[in-house]
Amino acid sequence: MSVDSAELVTHPAIMLALILWLDLLFGDPVYQLHPVRLIGILLSWYESRLRSIGLDGKFGGIILVLLLLFSALVISMGISSYLKSLHWSLSWLWSMYLGWSFLALRDLLVHAKHVAKALETENLPEAKRQVGMLVGRDTKLMDFPACGRATVESVSENLNDGVIAPLFFFCFFGIQGMLLFKVISTLDSMVGYQNERYQNFGWCAAKLDDFLSMIPARISWLLLSGTAALFPEYSGRNALRVGWRDHAKLPSLNAGWCEATAAGALNIRLCGPIWREGKLAHNYWLGSQRDREGATAWDIQLASRLALITTLIGSGLIVVLLWLTEFKPFFST
Repeated sequence: MSVDSAELVTHPAIMLALILWLDLLFGDPVYQLHPVRLIGILLSWYESRLRSIGLDGKFGGIILVLLLLFSALVISMGISSYLKSLHWSLSWLWSMYLGWSFLALRDLLVHAKHVAKALETENLPEAKRQVGMLVGRDTKLMDFPACGRATVESVSENLNDGVIAPLFFFCFFGIQGMLLFKVISTLDSMVGYQNERYQNFGWCAAKLDDFLSMIPARISWLLLSGTAALFPEYSGRNALRVGWRDHAKLPSLNAGWCEATAAGALNIRLCGPIWREGKLAHNYWLGSQRDREGATAWDIQLASRLALITTLIGSGLIVVLLWLTEFKPFFST
């Protein structure tokens, strides 16, 4: 491949477009050596070692975060440097593979589609089973509208965590920025629980995840609202208004931005009573009181379509900006 061709395929704009295309076409690769799975395995090993020497409080949690971030970045950049010494294309393929592994839009939409199908066929046990693969709340007491709203909430929240935030960090720090965010996100999902075991040990991971998601969540609010304004089946103005008004109702600092915006865009009410480990976690409603509670199979389809179009518009804007400005992220290939 010529020098000009090499510069073209390694351009951040082209890489981002290809990574998104891989995710939309094939979905997230599923196998034992998936990078996120390996991060989780290493996390568990570090946690057990730290707890065995009595570091099971906030200080131990800080050490866990530092160890995992350092290990992941050193291993990733070490592999990249070694492959680049053999040939630039091998390092490029490694970066593409990591980027593909750190986006999760297609799989999210597929899971949502399975819930919608269960609702259409009025198969409540299957709907609960599919919802249980998307959310961490109890599903025993759920009815059809509750399954629907949990799915719409998951699609909207994970649009930020699984797509917008990784793309945001790619812009500034390249593939290693996506890795950094995914490490913190994995830490939060595994040790960031507000329970007795992780109240202190997971404190640092939870706070860092909140911090890193802060700007992307607000970007997601604007992108979702802007996209909703382009199509008659959504309400862009209501999405913008409800997202701004109701985002702070949820305990999470960032999830409310996307979930409230989705509620406004679809003119429905989301959240409501949510149970975890047999206890009522919260009972806050997002959306206008006059709107319908819960979501149907059609609402799930609308939410999925909104997430997909928002991703295409947002990533398209990023690709154009990267191409026109010739901005090079730190740690770029």
